Amino acid sequence: MTKLLLVDDDAELSSMLEQILTKEGYQLTLAPDGEIGLQRALSGSFDLILLDVMLPGIDGFQLLQRLRQQLRSTPVLMLTARGDDDDRVQGLELGADDYLPKPFNPRELVARVKALLRRTPNTSVRPEPLEYAGFHVNPLQNEVRCDEQVLELTPTEFDILRALVQGKGQVVSKDQLSVAALGRQLAPFDRSLDVHISNIRKKIDHNPERIQTVRGRGYRLLQLA
Repeated sequence: MTKLLLVDDDAELSSMLEQILTKEGYQLTLAPDGEIGLQRALSGSFDLILLDVMLPGIDGFQLLQRLRQQLRSTPVLMLTARGDDDDRVQGLELGADDYLPKPFNPRELVARVKALLRRTPNTSVRPEPLEYAGFHVNPLQNEVRCDEQVLELTPTEFDILRALVQGKGQVVSKDQLSVAALGRQLAPFDRSLDVHISNIRKKIDHNPERIQTVRGRGYRLLQLA
């Protein structure tokens, strides 16, 4: 059974989501504050973490930062205050895979969860490794090397790079990348993809220009001499 962790101090919301997600076939573990959430995230094996920003004790940003510092790549969907763009960008910069503003429609939450969980490998299919522009993508191991150096990527960053490598230097639109990595098209003024690309560039800091922005169209990989 797919295991989810919800870290949120809103008892009423947590109870409602537990009922909804359980009906969808997920096993949900609850954590009412940041300290307990971090402990359970590090001690358990979860397929996805739903993480509120405003928490007693350590907040959602601190929890996420500590989680990524431990090299835990579990997908994280952050729950943020509606209209607070700074919270969304900060969460993405710290390694969140996606965000959902509160209040939200429970059906949209379920859709986002399913989109982030679609990465579960199909063991009946053995996808071939991909190579281009110094990147080597191994889908079976969820590993990307850049010039033989292993990159520590979040699941969303991995899917973005895989889509760019598959493009082999052709422009991949923002919508294509968002669908490939987040399972949805970008809404107007949604900066999610730009922040993920920025995070990837920081991780290949020896050659960040290898990922080229094509204004008004999307991104592509460059073969550097």
